[in-house]
Amino acid sequence: MHTTLNFLFFLNSDDIMSIELIGLEEIPLVSQGDDVCELIKEALNKQNITLQHGDIILIAETLISKAEGNVIKLGDIIPSEDSIIIAQKSKKDSKLVEAIIQESREVVAVGPDFIITETKHGFVCANSGIDESNVDEGLATPMPENSDKSASIIREFLEEEYGEELAVIITDTQGRAFRNGAVGVAIGCSGIIPLWRRAGETDLYGRELQTTEVATGDELAAAASLLMGQANEGIPVVLIRGFENFDQLRDTTSGISPLLRPKEYDVFRK
Repeated sequence: MHTTLNFLFFLNSDDIMSIELIGLEEIPLVSQGDDVCELIKEALNKQNITLQHGDIILIAETLISKAEGNVIKLGDIIPSEDSIIIAQKSKKDSKLVEAIIQESREVVAVGPDFIITETKHGFVCANSGIDESNVDEGLATPMPENSDKSASIIREFLEEEYGEELAVIITDTQGRAFRNGAVGVAIGCSGIIPLWRRAGETDLYGRELQTTEVATGDELAAAASLLMGQANEGIPVVLIRGFENFDQLRDTTSGISPLLRPKEYDVFRK
């Protein structure tokens, strides 16, 4: 039995839009060197799923980092003086703080139990995106070195296997300014533009949209997060089927960069 979510949108009596989320339940715990492409293919086969045109595969970043060997052994870290000072302020372990700093370009803010940084990839988030959950004791997983590249490799493999145009999105869970709780966000993608620029279109009253942009990659990641969960759900890969704007946003060259706000427009760091 598949773990699925189905959303139906009724536009009028004759027109129903729907989107389906399917969790891949046959993905094992991964180790360095495991072939994520083959694991996804095997999981699809076990659940009797054949990929179709426009299907989007969303993959938790921890799975990618572990398979690629991008794991931090916290016990091997020697904290710097700066890390010790920040650890006292944030009430975090100084070894973890040193790992956070090493994965960052800039420490943006420090508070009780949080350190906001700009990661090496350009993401502004808590703790440089380092995750201590779903890994063995004493280990932590930073974000993948190049999530766009990882997504591209998996997409090209699956497109070759199934002969269909697909997209792959690497996801993470992050908090948001001024709101409690974490949501799924996109940190890498291939096969789809993650930012839908809708300026020039019209609203229901015929007014032309001037600046509207939709973070489609994040919306898809947040939807997948409903099945992935944050604890012991054990579903690191989700298939989204029926996203009707796939062809409009299809792009094999775009990565995640359109979603990143340039620092000069980041009013929170001025």
